[in-house]
Amino acid sequence: MSSSPSRDLYGVFGSGGFGREVVPMAVAMLRSQGVVDPLVAFVVREEEHPSTLNGHPVLSETAFFAYSAGRRFFTIAIADSRLRQKIAERAIAQGAEPFSLQAPHSMILDDVQAGPGLILCPFAIITSTVRIGRFFHANIHSYLAHDCVIGDYVTFAPKVQCNGNVIIGDHAFIGAGALLRHGTPDHPLIIGAGAVVGMGAVVVRDVAPLTTVVGNPARVLRTA
Repeated sequence: MSSSPSRDLYGVFGSGGFGREVVPMAVAMLRSQGVVDPLVAFVVREEEHPSTLNGHPVLSETAFFAYSAGRRFFTIAIADSRLRQKIAERAIAQGAEPFSLQAPHSMILDDVQAGPGLILCPFAIITSTVRIGRFFHANIHSYLAHDCVIGDYVTFAPKVQCNGNVIIGDHAFIGAGALLRHGTPDHPLIIGAGAVVGMGAVVVRDVAPLTTVVGNPARVLRTA
């Protein structure tokens, strides 16, 4: 008797609003890559949860890690970057493999290097000569221009405009509609690790680590 064919499982950690956007994006991407019937599931914490959400299965972390009928791949649709890092480390330790997600109608141009777990949402653009760390989120209509360097676990909310020659440190959060002025090769604009750029802020000078800036032009609201 022949054994059942293997079927890979693609888990999306997080079932909130962003997770519900990411799961159908993952299905569409996998189908475009020739996966006829991709098995894509939400992965949530151990507490009680529904068996399905928006027509897709919902699994506890325990059930996801116990899956043995094929390989286990994962991405993380959670805005909290520190939690994202903890989940990534836990999942990798359990033998799951990170996968990156590029939605239909998004675009990546030349000489872009990105770490695992990238989520590039519809109509987001990464242009040329860009270096990106682990588990970067670029939400809908975000723009990341040439010669930028992005750290690990960085989050772009919708419609972020990041112009050329910008360096962004690990765990920084760039709010919806924020505009980051371009730097130069000799003097890039620097957003420090753990910084928060508020919604709609226009950043024209460097932002220190662990600092929140808001407004146009952006000004310091608080520091850690």
